Amino acid sequence: MKFRETTIVGLLFAILACGAWSQDQPQTAQSPAGDAARATQTPLAAPETIVSPQEAKELFRSVDEILQFVSKDTGLPIDHKVKRRLTKRDDVQSYIVKSMKDDKDAKRLERSSAVLKKFGLLPRNFDLSNFLVVMLREQVAGYYDVKTKTVNLLNWVDAEQQKPVLAHELTHALQDQSFGIEKWMKGSSGKTDKKDDPSPADIINDEESSARQAVIEGQAMVVLLDYSLAPTGKTLLNSPQIVQALKDGMLVGTADTPTFRDAPIFLKEELTFPYRYGLDFTAALLQAGGKELAYAGAFKDPPKTTREIMEPQTYLAHEKLEPVKMIDMEKDFKGYDAFDIGAMGEFDVDVLVEQYAGAKEAAAIYPAWRGGYYYAGKPKADKSAPIGVLYVSRWSSDAKASEFAAVYAKSLAQRYQERQGLGMDGKVADDAPPADSWRTLRGRHAWLTEEGTVVIEVRGDAVLISESLDEETTHRVEADFWPEPQAAPAKP
Repeated sequence: MKFRETTIVGLLFAILACGAWSQDQPQTAQSPAGDAARATQTPLAAPETIVSPQEAKELFRSVDEILQFVSKDTGLPIDHKVKRRLTKRDDVQSYIVKSMKDDKDAKRLERSSAVLKKFGLLPRNFDLSNFLVVMLREQVAGYYDVKTKTVNLLNWVDAEQQKPVLAHELTHALQDQSFGIEKWMKGSSGKTDKKDDPSPADIINDEESSARQAVIEGQAMVVLLDYSLAPTGKTLLNSPQIVQALKDGMLVGTADTPTFRDAPIFLKEELTFPYRYGLDFTAALLQAGGKELAYAGAFKDPPKTTREIMEPQTYLAHEKLEPVKMIDMEKDFKGYDAFDIGAMGEFDVDVLVEQYAGAKEAAAIYPAWRGGYYYAGKPKADKSAPIGVLYVSRWSSDAKASEFAAVYAKSLAQRYQERQGLGMDGKVADDAPPADSWRTLRGRHAWLTEEGTVVIEVRGDAVLISESLDEETTHRVEADFWPEPQAAPAKP
C-alpha cells in the first residue's frame, strides 16, 4: 500500500532524520556525529544567503575529498567527478513542485492517497501532495539530482555544516555511477509502459520499490554516520547507541519541523522507513559479508520485499515465499473500473496494526506476514459511490491470520460512524457482537456501514476482506480465491 516515493522524496528526506535526532541528544566531545547531524537541520527562519563566494568555493572543493571518503567506505568506484551546484531556496521550491508534477508516479500518488484514506491511514481531508511539497521545503538541506547527475548544495546553510549531508548525497552519486538509480528503481516487474493505469504489476512494484529505496537510503545513512564518526575513529558498527538514538529521533520531529512532527502516524513511518530500516539492513549485511555484500552486493541481488528489509536474516537466508493466489481481477470486478492495485507488505501490516492496536501488538503480528495485495475499484454504474476495496493476505499460521482479522475488525470502529453486524441471511442482527470486541476472528463476518458492507472472512492461514463492494462481486471474489473442491467422478 505504498505511495511509491518519488525521486525527490527519496533523495531529500534523510535530512529530517538527522535533524530530529540531534535536537534531542546531548552533545559531547565524543560524539561529533551529533554536531554534524544537527548541522543538517534547516530552520525556515534562517537568512536566505549566508554562504559567501569564498565559502562556496571551499565547499565545492570538499566535494572531491568527501567523494574519496565515500568510495573508500562503500567500495563503490569513482567513475567520474560529480557536478556540483549552489542553489537558492526559491530554486529548490520550484524544483520540488516541478518534480512532483512531472514524476510518472504523480497519478499513482493521488490514487494511493484515496486508498489510504479508505483504510483509515490518512484523514479524509488530508492533502498528501501539498504535505509532501511543504515537508520537503521544510527539510531540504542538499540533494543529488539523478537526471542532471548534480549534487545540489544550499546557499542558506553554513558551508561547513553541509559536509555530512554531502557524504549522504555523494553516496547516491556513486550508486548512480555504478548501477544507474533511475533504471535500477524500476525493479523486475517489467511494467515500463507510459500509461499509468493500475495493473497487477503494481503489486510487485510496490514491495520492490520500497525495498530498493531502503537499500539506497540505508547505504547513504551508514556513510553519513561513518563520516561523522571518523574523527573519533569509530564507525556505525561499533557505535550502536548512536545508531539507535538516530533512529529513535527520526519519528519525533522538532520545533523546526512542524509539518512532519504533526503528520499522521502512517506518513511518519512510511517516510522514514527507508532510512531507519535501510540503515539496519545495510549494517546487517556489513556484519555478514563486509562492504562487497552490503553495497554492490545489495544492488546486484536486491531484496524484493519490505520483509527482507525489516528482517535481514530472511534476505541472507534467501527465503522464498509462496506467492499469494492471484484472482482474475478483470473477470471478478467486471462491474468496476480499476482505481488502484498494490501490495500490502509486511511494513504496511506493521503500521496498520500499530495504528489500531498499538506497537506491541504490531510487533507480535507483522513477522507472521506471508503476502498480501489489494484491489480498489470504482463502480461503473455509479461514479459517485464510495471506492470498493478487496484485500487478501496470507499468514504463517491459522492463529496469526485470526489475530490480524480481529485487529482489522477493531479498525472499523475508528473508520466508520455506523457499524451494524449482519447475520447469515445478510440482514442486520441486533444480537451481533460489536466489531471491536474480538480478540481472534475466524469464519465469515459482515457489517453494514455508511459506505456499504464490510466482510472479513478467515479460512485457515488466509484472510479476505471486502469493503464497499456489491454482494455479487464479493461472492464472485470469494469463489475465485477459495474455489470449492471438485467432487470426484462417480465410479461406473
